[in-house]
Amino acid sequence: MKTQTISITKALLISLIFNLGFATTSFAAQPLNAVSYKTVTIDGLDIFYREAGNPKHPTILLLHGFPTSSHMFRDLITALSDRFHLVAPDYPGYGYSSMPTVNQFDYSFDNLANVVEKFIDQVGLKKYSLYLMDYGAPIGFRIATKHPERIESLIIQNGNAYVEGIDNNFWEPIKAYWKDRSAVNQGLDNNWWKNVKDAYKKTSMTNEEALRFLFTLGATKWQYTNGVRNVENINPDTWNHVQPLLDRKGNQEIQLQLFYSYGSNPPLYPKWQAYLRKYQPPTLIVWGKNDEIFPAEGAHPYKRDLKKVDFHLLDTGHFALEEDGEVIAEHIRRFIGEAKGAGVEKQ
Repeated sequence: MKTQTISITKALLISLIFNLGFATTSFAAQPLNAVSYKTVTIDGLDIFYREAGNPKHPTILLLHGFPTSSHMFRDLITALSDRFHLVAPDYPGYGYSSMPTVNQFDYSFDNLANVVEKFIDQVGLKKYSLYLMDYGAPIGFRIATKHPERIESLIIQNGNAYVEGIDNNFWEPIKAYWKDRSAVNQGLDNNWWKNVKDAYKKTSMTNEEALRFLFTLGATKWQYTNGVRNVENINPDTWNHVQPLLDRKGNQEIQLQLFYSYGSNPPLYPKWQAYLRKYQPPTLIVWGKNDEIFPAEGAHPYKRDLKKVDFHLLDTGHFALEEDGEVIAEHIRRFIGEAKGAGVEKQ
């Protein structure tokens, strides 16, 4: 009986050691480059950001568009974190960052770029590639022209820097809004905006009233699904994540202020283009060609100012990452890998 007890005890001990060892091995096997969710304070505001990968690897700073946040990069960060260091902040008024009112904070592209620049300094980024999408382009180009020595390369996905990119029906009432925020029915009689007026059963609308349509669930879903090959490829978690944030009290006023401030960007296009011509940053373009907001007409002009562009038009829409995220990830791996030796620690 005593021998049997010892044998059972020994067996239990071996089992326990084995299981502990297995658990330890399993825990150790967890990826060291898992995504971290962090917050830093910039000028009294909480700025949320996602970070993954080894900081000794090439850094990519991911700058999001409207109406999303760093959430748009969630899958790309995971896909690239084995060979890159990725950092994706939420701007004030977006995602999980602070949302002061328009009376408490200057919602302009100059100021958003100022906040992102301070964020870059605070988290200690010295050199990096910029991923520019939608609103991320005017923010990123302000930073690139101010600190060209920091920029290792550009990745541009439906991010505009040319007048050709906003020469379409979608932008007509927004351009009128830049000139007069009290405009009525200016630019609203083209085919794109007639649909909005028909939906509201109105023959005439103020431009502001029409622009508020872009904050509705229908418009948010349209941004994610318009131009895609297969709507069933698009995860509804996208618009169902974004919409509650747009619906926060005071957020529409923030978005209207930034629509108005977008008018400060076209006058800077010549400066951004001069930066491209002078510094010739290695540039990868991965553009959803079916985008009705920033169509492919905005992608081609980059080839005027850059001697060499890794240029790809993708058969998808505005949020190209949702349908072609794996394709874009592979382009980035190859592009930065060839140019910068991705996976090799920084010296």
